[in-house]
Amino acid sequence: MPSPQQARAQASAISSGKPVPEAEAAPTTRLRALFDGPRLSPGQRRIAQYLIEHITEAAFLSITDLAERVGVSQPSVTRFATAVGFSGYPALRERLQSIALSKLASTPEAAEEAEAARPNELQAAVDAEIDNLENLRRDFADPEQVIETGRALSQSTPLTILGLRISGSLAEYFAYAARRIHPDVRLVTRGGSVAYDALLQSREAGGTWVLAFTMPRHAHETLTAMRVARRAGLSVALVTDLGLGPLADEADVVFATGTGSRLVFDSYAAPVVLSAALLQAMTDADPERTQARLEDYEQVADEHAFFVKD
Repeated sequence: MPSPQQARAQASAISSGKPVPEAEAAPTTRLRALFDGPRLSPGQRRIAQYLIEHITEAAFLSITDLAERVGVSQPSVTRFATAVGFSGYPALRERLQSIALSKLASTPEAAEEAEAARPNELQAAVDAEIDNLENLRRDFADPEQVIETGRALSQSTPLTILGLRISGSLAEYFAYAARRIHPDVRLVTRGGSVAYDALLQSREAGGTWVLAFTMPRHAHETLTAMRVARRAGLSVALVTDLGLGPLADEADVVFATGTGSRLVFDSYAAPVVLSAALLQAMTDADPERTQARLEDYEQVADEHAFFVKD
């Protein structure tokens, strides 16, 4: 059996051609079969009915446009996609598009137009990330948790940033920026006893918080390191793609946001924006220190010509 990543490598191969529309039952029949099984709420039934009646157009709408056409919220569309058996709206839209193309196959002009509107593999990956960012934007409607966590991270001296395996890139980004505004940032990107030593030393030095990043595939060593941190008396803020599960259970604060999974390797548009928001909250928590440290850094950067003049 191929691994999930191997399967994705095969499924997401970039091509210039378009898939052949499915030649099965009538599109309306296929849509009703898709929607009739689950028990849907009244709002979800409205979405289903709209899709059945307007499939050739609706299959190519963004989640925002579809929600507006039906008169429901964007989260309602996401919940509908999950209710009918898909991981999210992008996966549902992909199925709808194949059904729409089969319906249009008998009219060459319309089929050609629909094919042109259908996103290719790279565009579909971007569409999925746009959906993730839209979900994050809705989460930011109440920024209190970000503000409070940023304040706590700002006050923790030292502040430890944990990111193992592929999550190390996100941890390095955050730590690089945080060092501009915080006096003692410690980056941990190696697991095992090295991570345990760093976490224990951070606590002994007076640190109170760890910011951990964990993205798929979630590493056991990250879970163990978080447990070590909490046993040592450190609070843990977690940035991840899953709001539930053993990793979330070990965190004091969880920020869950989607990752792009349409290509062989995941993309992290939403986690990076979330990281930048936490950094902003840290700067806002101590503006005088932030200003002083940034001014000192700019002076050193100019003195040693760190950057190319634009």
